[in-house]
Amino acid sequence: MRVFIPLLLSFVAGMFFLVQFFIPHQAIQATYEEFVVWLQIIFAFSIILGITSLLQRHWEKIRRRQPDWQYSIITLVSFVVVLVLGIGWGKRPGSAFDWVFTSIMVPLDATMFSLLAFFMASAAYRTFRARTPEATLLLIAAVILMLGRVPLGEMIHRNFPTVCEWLMSVPTVAAKRAIMFGAALGAIATSIRIILGIERSHLGG
Repeated sequence: MRVFIPLLLSFVAGMFFLVQFFIPHQAIQATYEEFVVWLQIIFAFSIILGITSLLQRHWEKIRRRQPDWQYSIITLVSFVVVLVLGIGWGKRPGSAFDWVFTSIMVPLDATMFSLLAFFMASAAYRTFRARTPEATLLLIAAVILMLGRVPLGEMIHRNFPTVCEWLMSVPTVAAKRAIMFGAALGAIATSIRIILGIERSHLGG
């Protein structure tokens, strides 16, 4: 029963969300809107579960003095401070919560994204070594794009920006659409497997 009931609920809910696209009836739409409300409630409980897991994990790390446990102290203190500021004084513009977000969170996010530039440069160096025809083509396209986005490229040749825009609007968009088609087909296949009970990894099996 522990497996049958979740599988039955997954089948019924999945079939309903699939069928409601093809039956524009008022009762079906009302039921769909009610299900959306339930999903929001479940999402709220999942946030509570995530917060509980976060607190337990970092508390255990501090209690057992695991490696880098000092950072767990910073995480818990920051969580409590931001939570108290948000609940006690709100998050309206000019509040303490808004100051913490704009003065601490935004610079930290910018720092993290700036660090990604170094990892991207390292990955690009390893990837763009022209060992195969595909890597050579990728290297040429990357050089054209980089030169076409800076004034130096136009100084070298006036057609660099034009070629860059063509690469961005034609081959790149075509590849992006192909990736989106593949992702959509993968999502459909996974959804069908879950609805039919073939995929059971979400049940721990």
